[in-house]
Amino acid sequence: MSSQTMDKVPVQAWITTFAGTTINLCLGILYAWSIWKAALVDIDRAGEPIGGINEGWIYLTNAQAATPFSICIIIFALLMIPGGRIQDRISPKFGATLGGLLLAAGCIIAGMMKSYTGLIIGFGILGGAGMGIGYAAPTPAALKWFGPEKRGLIAGLVVGGYGGAALYIGWLGQKLIDAYGISGSFIALGTIFAVVVIIAGQLLKTPPEGYTPPANLTNAGRASATEKTHNWEAGDMLRTWQFYALVFMFILTTQSGLLIISSAAGLMAETAKDVAFLAANAWILVSFGGIVNALGRVGTGYYSDKIGRFNAYFINCSASAVCLFALPYVISTANLFLLFLVVGIAYWQYGGGLSLMPSFTADFYGAKNLGFNYGLVFIGWGLGFFMARVGGVIQDITGSLNMAFYISGALLISGVLLARMTTKPQYNG
Repeated sequence: MSSQTMDKVPVQAWITTFAGTTINLCLGILYAWSIWKAALVDIDRAGEPIGGINEGWIYLTNAQAATPFSICIIIFALLMIPGGRIQDRISPKFGATLGGLLLAAGCIIAGMMKSYTGLIIGFGILGGAGMGIGYAAPTPAALKWFGPEKRGLIAGLVVGGYGGAALYIGWLGQKLIDAYGISGSFIALGTIFAVVVIIAGQLLKTPPEGYTPPANLTNAGRASATEKTHNWEAGDMLRTWQFYALVFMFILTTQSGLLIISSAAGLMAETAKDVAFLAANAWILVSFGGIVNALGRVGTGYYSDKIGRFNAYFINCSASAVCLFALPYVISTANLFLLFLVVGIAYWQYGGGLSLMPSFTADFYGAKNLGFNYGLVFIGWGLGFFMARVGGVIQDITGSLNMAFYISGALLISGVLLARMTTKPQYNG
């Protein structure tokens, strides 16, 4: 089919974009993990049964509670690769539907088993598989409709749903735990997600063969829009050093965000221990983080289209590193304003990375094979899980996360240095 160039982006492009946002609003249950962690962790009573509405569950240590979360992230990242292939070769509709069903099944199994093993199998393995396959579907599908000058913004809009999920899942999850216990909250959310993802998944479509997105040459995206990028195959991409640089950049931007996300409720409870209402409603910081995470994806995507991906990465990671270094002081002074400020910047940086990295991948290696290629780059996100686990171990040993914050901030600085050395690959095939 001949190239189809249009004067403006078709309506289906925006339908795909916002259907993707809706899907990610369900898949983003990962970012509310600290709500369940807060209900399950008691170091002094670890191994003892939890009574009342949560009868059948047992208390866990911080390190134990970090394991299902970490496994979920690893499986998520690994399943992004076949998920991307499903998106490229079958359809984003099929990938989203399969992902939603797996996530729903995982939540329901985790709730019904009422055990640490159930959390690992349900939330960790099945939940991670559902997130990976489902998440791989909407972003590449949406980006294929748009030119390079809108790449950051569109990626931000789609993945913004995933970050914004904590806004309502944190609150809703806490209310469901209070009313129906840990099991009831998992089962209810799993059922809701299945329905929403299956419906929204039917609205995802990729452009027809030969489609060429219109270019907006009136803004700062002029250079990007007119620049020709070869559509690299995965095998060729893997032979470039820039691919490995992107993976490491992803690891370094991710590790700090996952450390904060996995600990947000605990940070709120510790810093606000003298403010009874806030201490009892730690979900407020989780939900605030969800808002900023979502805004960071859209905002970073938008200004990365204007000032460049590398400049956006530099600004985000540098600011977040300063905040991580400051967190021990903020907690020690119980300054709630500063807590919300530094945690908010950390969430913004993390969210921004998830709009920058698919845009980097498309800029470097083209849009045609973006589903599979980005799935390979996304391994970096999965490898970033280690800091959440390290943080749990450090907290169990020292009683605080201070050392983890310092390590995480230093890693962000190394990410800035790596980004400064990374250049776009040249195709010589």
